[in-house]
Amino acid sequence: DVQLVESGGGSVQPGESLTVSCIASGATHMRSFCMAWFRQAPGKAREAVASIGQDGRTTYAESVKGRFTISRDNAKNTLYLQMDNLKPDYSAMYICAARPYCASTVQNFGQGTQVTVS
Repeated sequence: DVQLVESGGGSVQPGESLTVSCIASGATHMRSFCMAWFRQAPGKAREAVASIGQDGRTTYAESVKGRFTISRDNAKNTLYLQMDNLKPDYSAMYICAARPYCASTVQNFGQGTQVTVS
């Protein structure tokens, strides 16, 4: 199992950048998981934003391609999401997730960190 704790959210203006982080802990090392970021805005369904496999391969939602960069530092048990040129409709709770494979169901979600763009 793995526990996930996000940080780094905040309030920014449109066009600014922000990086959120997620620290993983638990009996199974983060390197064993496909890691991902989801987001959920009020009144909307949770949506996948980006994922990074154990081999470092990344995938992005079409809406964030070219603006967001997901990365992982297994030595630090930390997942990152760099968000550039932010737009107001990117405001949401950003949630870290872990799963055994990128094609499998997410088994672990963090509590999230709030990002507000206005």
